Amino acid sequence: MSAGPSGGLSRRGLLAGAAGAVAGAGLAGVLPAAYAASPSAAATPYATGPGVPPGTPPVLVTEQASKRLLVLDPRRRVWDPAAEPGVVRWQFSPLGDPRYRDLQPEASWVYPCEAKVRVHRKRTLVLTTASFGFVAAVEYPTGRRYWGAALGPGDDLFNPHSAELLPDGNVAVACSSGALVRLYAASLGPDATRYAEDRLKGAHGLHWDRARRVLWALGDDDLVAYEVGGTPARPALTRRSVTPLPVAVPGKTAGGHDLFPVAGRPGRLWVTTNAAVFQYDQRHGTFVRDYPGHELIDRASVKAVGNDPRTGQVLSTVPEKGLEETWWTTKVGVHRPTGTYTLVNGGIYKARWWLPR
Repeated sequence: MSAGPSGGLSRRGLLAGAAGAVAGAGLAGVLPAAYAASPSAAATPYATGPGVPPGTPPVLVTEQASKRLLVLDPRRRVWDPAAEPGVVRWQFSPLGDPRYRDLQPEASWVYPCEAKVRVHRKRTLVLTTASFGFVAAVEYPTGRRYWGAALGPGDDLFNPHSAELLPDGNVAVACSSGALVRLYAASLGPDATRYAEDRLKGAHGLHWDRARRVLWALGDDDLVAYEVGGTPARPALTRRSVTPLPVAVPGKTAGGHDLFPVAGRPGRLWVTTNAAVFQYDQRHGTFVRDYPGHELIDRASVKAVGNDPRTGQVLSTVPEKGLEETWWTTKVGVHRPTGTYTLVNGGIYKARWWLPR
């Protein structure tokens, strides 16, 4: 199941759920819209705490209960921002921020569902999307807008589910309900609207492959590699390859969900489906489960997965029963060694190690 709209609920039901979540969220109002504990808080916080390996990076989460992106202290196994605000190293929300007013965040920033950190021309950017139309590249730590768009704000017709930054400064967006991969000419400016697009059923994940110079896109049934042509001002997308995803039940969709590079192992991609967690071996064109720790990592309904090459740890998120929304969790699972982070009163969807690349 996807965050919010692509889970099959109605727009009316989702809005009602969002309103209730915000009203009851223990995190709401803790910090201003764009905040960093210190200018380099998320860049150099590598320290250890009880049961946490030395060198563990911070954790970046999409926190839907309070409609924020949070970078959280890796030394604390329990994050309680209301009681201990210092566990939040940085946070972002476009709500009430005039730099994002034209994107109608009160309607479009309902369920933040993607966050990944990238570096472009010495600027650190956080790529983020939200299910009801918001997508942006946000400068860290200022919260300034590098680029942003609202795709059908207030509705789930597009459901932007992931985004990626290309070397020329353009931004790709995967729209799950809209069944689209779009490549925006974001290099033209913060409100650029020109784009190229291709149809991809259930588009959920994106990754720019520097070595092969292709844009990988994950859909319900396929992993697609796109060549990017044209110019930065007028980009073009052309399919280079299409690889069917493994299907757990014959006749059912695989349900591709998360797509992320395997850090420290060029030529491999993390790929999650409804049923499993794979690594895609690009050299052989196969989906494998031969990675360390697969006995615990490989399971159903994983919304995000990624590894830290320095410590060897893998983190992942899986929905937790009994919360406001069926796709939320308060926990971020850690593997190799096994551990758990818990966000008090949280509604986490995805989690990533803070590893600018």
